[in-house]
Amino acid sequence: MAFGILLLNACASHPENAKPVDDFDVNRYLGTWYEIARFDFRFEKDLDNTSAQYQLDKNGNIIVLNSGFNYVKNEWSKADGLAKFRGDKNVAALKVSFFGPFYSGYNVVALDENYEYALIAGKNLDYLWILSRTKNLPQEVKTKYLKIAEEIGYDISKLIWVKHDKTNNPYLNEN
Repeated sequence: MAFGILLLNACASHPENAKPVDDFDVNRYLGTWYEIARFDFRFEKDLDNTSAQYQLDKNGNIIVLNSGFNYVKNEWSKADGLAKFRGDKNVAALKVSFFGPFYSGYNVVALDENYEYALIAGKNLDYLWILSRTKNLPQEVKTKYLKIAEEIGYDISKLIWVKHDKTNNPYLNEN
């Protein structure tokens, strides 16, 4: 749930060495993404089969629906949020909230030309995600994105590789 971070700092942005993607096309980014890997944090604790769905609202903001399977509670869970651009809509630097006025950084720092794979940096080096349009990630993309993450300053040994073994997510719109 790449958008699922809570911070009490509305000015959150990105790690010092992370540069959000230029020439970003939000319309190509919309739709379903599967979380391939992430740094663990409390809002995604015990979740696998995680995904994010993005769609535009009438104001040009991004409606976020994150979902995943809590394997401890043996149930699906979801979180609804809203993402807004922090500036130019052609730059993939956003802020996201799941908790009213509290926003945190969401920065696409690597994105392939077909919008199939994305590397997301949060507001600091404690938040990192690798997303894919499918439940798998080609080895060459994995290698490239891990290298980029390390260059930014992330400790990639802390990544959790998300299991995707379920097909009955009641919140996932795969159309």
